[in-house]
Amino acid sequence: MFSPYRSVKLFLSVSALVLVGASWVTMQVSGTDKNLADNSKIDKLKLLPGFKAEHLYSPSENGQGSWVSMTFDDKGRMITSDQYGGLFRLKIPAVGSGLTKPAVERLKVGQDTLGMGYAQGLLYAFNSLYVMVNNRSNPRFPKSSGLYRLQDTDNDDQYDKVTLIRELKGEGEHGPHSIVLSPDKQSLYVVAGNHTDVPQMDAYRLPSNWKEDNLFPLIKDPRGHANDRMAPGGWVAKIDPEGKRWELIGAGFRNEFDVAFNENGDMFTYDSDMEWDFGTPWYRPTRICHITSGAEFGWRTGNSKWLPGNPDNLPPLLNIGQGSPTNVFYGANAKFPQKYRQSLYAFDWSFGIIYSIHLKPKGATYEGEREEFISGSPLPLTDGAIGPDGAMYFLTGGRRLESDLYRVTYTGTESTPTTPLAANATAEHKLRTSLEQYHQGANPAAIEAAWPHLSHPDRFVRYAARIAVEHQPVAQWQDKALAETNPQRATQAIVALARQGNESVKSSALNTLLKINFAQLPESQQFDVLRAFELIFLRMGAPDAADKSKVIAYLNPHYPAKTALVNRGLSKVLIYLEAPGVIQKTLALMDKKEEPGMNALDLTPATASSDLILRNPQYGLDIAKMLEKVPPLQQTYYAVMLSRQETGWTPELRDKYFTWFGNAFKYQGGRSYVGFIDRARKLALAHVPKDQFEKYNKLSGAELLTTSGNDIAMGYSPKGPGRRWQLDDAVAAVGNDLSGRNFEQGKKIYGAILCSRCHSIQGSGGDVGPDLTQLGTRFSNKDMLDAIINPNKAVSDQYASTIYTLKNGQSVVGRQLSEDKTSYTISQNPFAPDQTRKILKKDVTGTKYSSESIMLPGLINSLNPDELKDLMAYLKAGGNPDNEVYKASGGAAKGK
Repeated sequence: MFSPYRSVKLFLSVSALVLVGASWVTMQVSGTDKNLADNSKIDKLKLLPGFKAEHLYSPSENGQGSWVSMTFDDKGRMITSDQYGGLFRLKIPAVGSGLTKPAVERLKVGQDTLGMGYAQGLLYAFNSLYVMVNNRSNPRFPKSSGLYRLQDTDNDDQYDKVTLIRELKGEGEHGPHSIVLSPDKQSLYVVAGNHTDVPQMDAYRLPSNWKEDNLFPLIKDPRGHANDRMAPGGWVAKIDPEGKRWELIGAGFRNEFDVAFNENGDMFTYDSDMEWDFGTPWYRPTRICHITSGAEFGWRTGNSKWLPGNPDNLPPLLNIGQGSPTNVFYGANAKFPQKYRQSLYAFDWSFGIIYSIHLKPKGATYEGEREEFISGSPLPLTDGAIGPDGAMYFLTGGRRLESDLYRVTYTGTESTPTTPLAANATAEHKLRTSLEQYHQGANPAAIEAAWPHLSHPDRFVRYAARIAVEHQPVAQWQDKALAETNPQRATQAIVALARQGNESVKSSALNTLLKINFAQLPESQQFDVLRAFELIFLRMGAPDAADKSKVIAYLNPHYPAKTALVNRGLSKVLIYLEAPGVIQKTLALMDKKEEPGMNALDLTPATASSDLILRNPQYGLDIAKMLEKVPPLQQTYYAVMLSRQETGWTPELRDKYFTWFGNAFKYQGGRSYVGFIDRARKLALAHVPKDQFEKYNKLSGAELLTTSGNDIAMGYSPKGPGRRWQLDDAVAAVGNDLSGRNFEQGKKIYGAILCSRCHSIQGSGGDVGPDLTQLGTRFSNKDMLDAIINPNKAVSDQYASTIYTLKNGQSVVGRQLSEDKTSYTISQNPFAPDQTRKILKKDVTGTKYSSESIMLPGLINSLNPDELKDLMAYLKAGGNPDNEVYKASGGAAKGK
């Protein structure tokens, strides 16, 4: 939730001073004929037909902070928490009562109004209020992160008893998060992100001998994010109401914030991405995951994240795309049409979307189809729930942003049944859950029950069977694994043995795999075999010379394969083994612009990245930069893998390989893309003869980089120190006299904060925003600074984005370039305005202008006062060094 790295990019976006003519221009809504200047907090919402939203309350307008969590108590009252403050209790007016404003009280816990708070999770259950505090102890609120239980022991309707159930080591936006009641209402589930240590558990559904388990050369994030966080990442545990027994259910998440259960008792979450990884082959979109017993989802630090195809982890049931997941809940108790009762609701904070995920049983798991249930811009969604009245309630806020409480009801014509949803488990689902009973420790019936299902066609059943086997003493099944002849069962058994066995059976395990006819296997099983080899090398050690030769002879004839997935597995194993010809083969693959089967990597998002750019420029423009020139993902994978290769190089091969790095810096990715490529480059240079180092260092692009290697060297970078400029402070800093400013520095600053990407000045620059040449002749310093600091205050219809609502419930945002009788032509990427998209008018149910400017707030936050003055002088002068601004002090511009 609200990951810290998302707040540091305030200056890395497009300048879009939306000023037209001699006055501010108010934008008009097309199709609905409403003036956005009069829009309320409801009008900015896009809702599905038949649904109605009400704005109930604004905590921030009442000095009550920014609310990020909610629950309902046994009297139907809502309890909420400020992210950096106390707890509040609300009596919500009944639907249809005509009353809109709730009665709000600040909860007093013990003797102190701040006796409890800072909660990213709240749950009322077992006649108690459970509070997940996420906090580093401080004088204002001395309680540290952990799960607390609040009780009213004297029946005065206030909480007087506070019990710390367990302190948790971790805080911040990847710290401990939610507490959720189990479907049978007998237990609790605790949810924590990847910056929260796994506490000592009483039981582990996922075996606790987790490791990083990746032969890929480890490169930690060049900018330092999560570099000290290792396996297993974010986790979910089950506890009893008093917190005496803790059982780990699943792990391997990056920053899952919440979990929810459907009518079958299955658990789901919405896990986050790492946006700094855009453009890299290890980037994983935000995704909906089905958390089964013993589940592992493969988050690892830096570039070591596992592919969804790895047999020792589970795949998502749906990739969403870029975003910041927060809340999830299930709609079973909603007074909604049946379709929306049987939906999982997933909140994206960054782009302001509540997704309705329609779950359809598919074997032992589900497939998911997303629908945009509610969206708005800005709409920083934090938490939500179905209330006792069957309405949906949700909060916005977080990071001290403007916070609001909304209610959504259904007023359409479809029936809204209230009967409990019936379980509808498939045969595969029943088989999976029957196998999961063996995830609780040694059981003499486990091997006989689970072993046949190691070759089950359903992946989730196979996974449950393998975890059941791993929970049994290795001596009971080791020989059975080594003697197995069924290719799929043998592969799964060797994966289990690599994870739980010891080095003494390494050679035997390899020989079991070598008996499998690799060529006759389907692609997914070939990849499983390759992963089994990898796990043996990682867990049991490198093979001896004889076994190494056998494995090379077994795999080398199949490389390169026909698909991207198998080539990733083959290149990883064969480069590790330094197989003959592997460099030539891999470099040949790097010549390909595209490789078949990229979709089989299971990394394709359901929401197109381009559809998100204009929903929130603060985050969307990073996506825009990447889409302008997308890096070649598969080539990057091979290049990083080859960085560990020591032998077999010729001068020609080295020339070709290091030239690739120089070209790779021309592509654009997330904030860590350049640093990752540079770290891989340096790993490769470590294998170059010393007398050739300078040649290949230069050939691979060293001169293109800053000294840190994290960025491309620019003509100018703001020196700072920056600050969060407020209008009054900025006006005071700039003052009325800009004489004597440095023209060249102002020009460099104008380019460094990317103004020229969207604006033309003196005939040079982009045309996404207005020409700024005459800006200084029409507006005061205060007007200009107000437009920069508060870009959403007024948006010209000439440069505004349009929101197109589609018949399928989705929406598309883009700047309309033209239209004809049948379609609209739009541009969604201000960095690549020539990349256009057509939307058929027959698919559109409505359009309106977006109130969100392309320019993000805080454009100037990287500048110190002198730099701000130089920028303002350059804007006042319209980019002309001979302008009167520079002559006011009696001389030409400095730096002219």
